[in-house]
Amino acid sequence: MVNTDTNAAAGAPDRAVRTQTGAKRSRLLADLARDKYLYLLALPGIVYFLIFKYVPVGGLVIAFQNYSPYLGILHSEWVGLEHFQRFFSNDDFLLLLRNTMMISLMNLVFFFPLPIVLSLMLNELRSMAYKRFVQTVIYIPHFLSWVLISGLTYLMLSQSEGLVNKIMFALGGERVGFLTDSNMFWGLLTAQVMWKEAGWGTIIFLAAIAGVDPQLYEAAVVDGAGRFRKMWHITLPAIRNVIVILFILRLGSVMDVGFEQVYLMMNGAVSSVADVFDTYVYRNGVQQGQFSYSTAIGLFKSIVGIVLVVAANKLAKRFGDEGVY
Repeated sequence: MVNTDTNAAAGAPDRAVRTQTGAKRSRLLADLARDKYLYLLALPGIVYFLIFKYVPVGGLVIAFQNYSPYLGILHSEWVGLEHFQRFFSNDDFLLLLRNTMMISLMNLVFFFPLPIVLSLMLNELRSMAYKRFVQTVIYIPHFLSWVLISGLTYLMLSQSEGLVNKIMFALGGERVGFLTDSNMFWGLLTAQVMWKEAGWGTIIFLAAIAGVDPQLYEAAVVDGAGRFRKMWHITLPAIRNVIVILFILRLGSVMDVGFEQVYLMMNGAVSSVADVFDTYVYRNGVQQGQFSYSTAIGLFKSIVGIVLVVAANKLAKRFGDEGVY
């Protein structure tokens, strides 16, 4: 009788765990049944991230191997941190780091605030028809490929055939090598990004501004506040968390400056300021077949991005913001 009671008491926790597990499974199935169309809508995105973002993570192991396509991951020679040591001791490392960081810094300083400013200006427009027209015009460049934008840049700024140089020469000035001047290259890339993506970046900020309580503006008007003061004391504080979150996420891609844009705009005259990690990986990984070496560089970039995101998120929480997580 004692043994039976003991066994029953011992089995009680197991039954409780099974009961809780069954209840959670039932709730999950009920949620899936209730929101099946929402999950179905999200399915393509989930599959995309699984195939192109999570599955390739397993391939990072080749950064620690002398990977050979003939031997495969399982049988390739293990070399540890050899590729990282080679990369950090390479004479090009500091040059690549400088170019990548400077281009990213210029994007953070000049491009990141631009969608915020545009959103605030668009929010002040009273004519909805004119507001939609302006939004459409500034959205359009986002849908143009970098190939087309590079071609337009060449047609406008080429020293021999560019429209700007032709006008300057016709007015008695001298032709300027906009595309071959290394001092202008970083600014040229930043200007392209600002023209192409600034309008698209306003979507999130306009959505955040739309969620601001109108009663706050009405109270400010009663207190005699003008448009600028309402913008400064109501609108900006209301979208502060959105700005902080997007800034943190932007730091995560600080080592990715856009391979396609840089590669298309690069030429021999500006290679000293145009060569970045992405173009270096392309030359070594794709053109020369150094898969392990290029994977090590990509892993280094990812680690730097993760560290920056975590550090910025902690700093944001310390100052009272929500952060990304």
